[in-house]
Amino acid sequence: MAQGAKKFKAQRPGISKKQHNNKQKGPKKGGRIIAPKKTQVVEQQKLKKSLEVAIRNKIEQEVTQKASSSLHKPLSVVKGAESRGKPGTSSK
Repeated sequence: MAQGAKKFKAQRPGISKKQHNNKQKGPKKGGRIIAPKKTQVVEQQKLKKSLEVAIRNKIEQEVTQKASSSLHKPLSVVKGAESRGKPGTSSK
């Protein structure tokens, strides 16, 4: 008969061992890269987008004013396919 306690538990078939992380202990080597704050990046993108929209709208107004002043009858602006929806999608 075997003497002493078991040194390991019996493994069930199909269950793998846990993976141990091979992390270095202590401080990491190299310089530190500080990522930009998420809120700052989001605010910058919003500001840039709003400026682009404002500039585009202003240009459209100026063009329509020049076109309507040069014509003898009032100018009617018709929206294009851009405002209807995304191309390639069918709406039924």
